[in-house]
Formats: sequence, C-alpha cells, structure tokens
Amino acid sequence: MANFSRTWWGKNFIDAIERLTDSGRLQRGRSYAKGGKVKSFDIDGGLVIATVRGSVNPYFGVYTEPTYITSIDFEPISQAKWTAAIALIASKASLISRLLLNEIPDNIEDSFKTLGLNLLPASAKDFKTKCSCPDYSNPCKHIAGVYYLIAAELDRDPFLLFELRGLSREALKAELAKSPLGQALSAELSAQQRPPVPVEHYYTQPQMAEATAPSLKAFWQGEKRLPQTIEVATTSAVPAILVKKQGDFPAFWSRDNSFIAAMEGLCDRVRSKNKDRL
Repeated sequence: MANFSRTWWGKNFIDAIERLTDSGRLQRGRSYAKGGKVKSFDIDGGLVIATVRGSVNPYFGVYTEPTYITSIDFEPISQAKWTAAIALIASKASLISRLLLNEIPDNIEDSFKTLGLNLLPASAKDFKTKCSCPDYSNPCKHIAGVYYLIAAELDRDPFLLFELRGLSREALKAELAKSPLGQALSAELSAQQRPPVPVEHYYTQPQMAEATAPSLKAFWQGEKRLPQTIEVATTSAVPAILVKKQGDFPAFWSRDNSFIAAMEGLCDRVRSKNKDRL
C-alpha cells in the first residue's frame, strides 16, 4: 500500500474499504492498479468512473483484451448535516487552522462521529459500485484497483475526501472563513501572501556618496535619540506558518515521512541541544 498512499487519509481510506470487503480481492486490485490496468480515471463530485483493462483467458474463450467500465458512487452527506459539521469544525482552532492550510487533521473523524457522521466509508451504504465485467462478486478486481487509485488521489488532494461526500473545497473554505476563528486565520494567511516585487539586480548596487566628516559626539552617541518605547510585535495566530503552508508532502519533499513532522523534530533537537544557551 506504500506505493499508493503516504498520508493518513489515503491509508485510512484503504483501511476502511478493507473492513467492508474481501482483503484477497483488494490485493488483486492492487496489482491491477500497480500494473497500469486502469486506462482512464475520472472523478466528478462523488462519482468515480474508470475504464479498466481485463485479462485474456482462452479457457473462457477470451482471446482479445476486454475493456470494462467501473463506477463507484459515494453517498453524499446532506446539506443540513454538513452545516452542523462545519459549525463544529469552525469552533475548534486545531481543526480549522489545519484545513485553511490545506491539510486534514488526523482526528477530524472524531468530530464527525460526535454528530453521528463519517467522512471515510463506514458501511456498504456509504457507496455503490458497479462493473461491466462478468464477475458476479463485489468488489471485482477492477473495482478494487480503482479503490487504490482513489487512495493515491487522496494523497495528492486530501480535500477530495470532502468532495466525495458532497462538499467542494471552495464551499468548505468559504463556510469556514465566515466564522470568527476563520476570519482571524484568513486575515493572518492573506497577510503572509505578498506578491513578488520585480528588481533590476539581484544584489544591491554600489552608489557614490560624498564623504563627510561627522562630529565625534554624533559618531559615538548618534545624531538622533533612540526611541524610549518599543512596539511589541504581534504574535502569529499560527506558529511556524511558513513551514506549515507547505503541507505534509510539498513538491520538493520526496521522502515518505511528513515534512512538517521532520521540521518539528529538527526544531526539538536544536532546542534540546542549545537549552543551556536559551
């Protein structure tokens, strides 16, 4: 499964499917996904449609490679229940801050469970599957292969987990931004995003200046008096925001472990090594 999912939401999606289906058939589906048997793969809201290559089997009279149409239709959460879920998420800084930073907290399912809801599939009622192949079992290996591709897509876009249940990324962020916590965090995030300013040179260019001889008093004491009060800088609502905005797996991070967790571990080691100097 490591080849298809590195994040908790991708792995938990496969874990949820394994609890509802036959693990042996899922393993066959994994080899299908890994072997490039899925020719096309499209996600439209909660509907996943894929074209999967079948197997040549002369024993059953199949001499040319067949093609099957596979669909997985996820049951959407109702608008009323989404409203309750968003209100609960917006009341918790630990959840809303991660979501506005394009991450999904690993404990978000606990909040949904308090409302009797679930993001990940919890029963066969949460999705319907269909395949045009002659295999009567469900899931067939073609459907199972598409499960693994969905997990891989969740790695690249964790908000697909919401879209599969009927709420788009834009709608989720728009609703979260309406809450008091969301407004404060949105203002903090937008303040960090400044457009680049074009310059003619990468380095400061030297300029000619007329040499003047300052007085000894100005040289040692300065021409202007230092300010008597110092403005206290406002602390960021989200610590280490520049690091966290990169996400767990930014484009430049090729390792399997979380980028944010690695940075936190590095800071802890630096802090413990220099604790006597702080």
